[in-house]
Amino acid sequence: MYKPLKIGNLIAKLPIIQGGMGVGISLSSLAGAVSAQGGIGVISTAQIGFTEPDFDVNPLKANLRMIGEHIKMARKLAPKGVLGVNIMVATQNYASYVKEAIKSGIDLIISGAGLPIELPSIAKESQTKLVPIVSSLKAANVIFKMWDKKDNTVPDAIIIEGPKAGGHLGFKPEELEDISLPDYDKEIEKIIELTKGYEAKYKKEIPVIIAGGIENKADMEHYLSLGAEGIQVATKFVTTKECDADIKYKEAYINCKEEDIIIVKSPVGMPGRAIRNKFMERAALGRIPVRKCHNCIIPCNPATTPYCITDALTNAAKGNLDEALLFCGANAYKETRIRTVKEVLADYFG
Repeated sequence: MYKPLKIGNLIAKLPIIQGGMGVGISLSSLAGAVSAQGGIGVISTAQIGFTEPDFDVNPLKANLRMIGEHIKMARKLAPKGVLGVNIMVATQNYASYVKEAIKSGIDLIISGAGLPIELPSIAKESQTKLVPIVSSLKAANVIFKMWDKKDNTVPDAIIIEGPKAGGHLGFKPEELEDISLPDYDKEIEKIIELTKGYEAKYKKEIPVIIAGGIENKADMEHYLSLGAEGIQVATKFVTTKECDADIKYKEAYINCKEEDIIIVKSPVGMPGRAIRNKFMERAALGRIPVRKCHNCIIPCNPATTPYCITDALTNAAKGNLDEALLFCGANAYKETRIRTVKEVLADYFG
């Protein structure tokens, strides 16, 4: 029997968070299903309004509107469950997304793809729990120090995302080739030790959650034995019936082989892990001109970006695979069939 995951006054029966996957991969259907089963379901806010008729004209307005709508729909599926949103720090108008999620009654905000230094000041006076994602002791140190100094606060929990995770990664490309998991375990232990120091200072529990390639119960138990309180899993939930992505996206995971999973350069300015396809082969040959800028991420310059990440990710969610960036974790090739969220959770808690 596993201990529930407690983040402040939030209690999830199962110590698992479903990782936020944008664009359009983890919305209300997947997040609501995970939450209803006792985990923490997470909606990605990245271009969340991409199916709305006014998205091309006013993406910000469409996105902010759909944050509220998807939270509402997920709550219907899991009225007593714990729900979060994942908001990338690199998002244009980051503060507006944070405020909209809080206004819509979200339980917690998970934030990575950059260091969420400003998150406490944006979310001040709210009851929403704040959970940064880090990949190194250095990043964790910066967040703890800055939140402590500027806002006299600390995170409610912290997610350590390892080198086998999917999507945008907090490592240099060469590090992804060299980091062995035993070495990374030492980094995890150092971050846990750092966290304990701030727990003592603030007299507050700060659970540490581990993410990245956690495939089964044995993997989970290994990280719990290091001192973690829970795990975050994303890739395995893509091939579920409840996942919001098009069936062709799910089938891309089922049909891929280990050698198809590659490290790619993302317009966000970070390396990412994705499935090799025609689009990635074209992108490797040279820049793919941007049709229209959607003002999605801060580092992007439409004149120089290797390709439009919004177009590439919305194509993925819609099943237009030849024009898509297919983000995935290192173990995506291990998924062989469409299952339910309940069946995936049984890999860890069955």
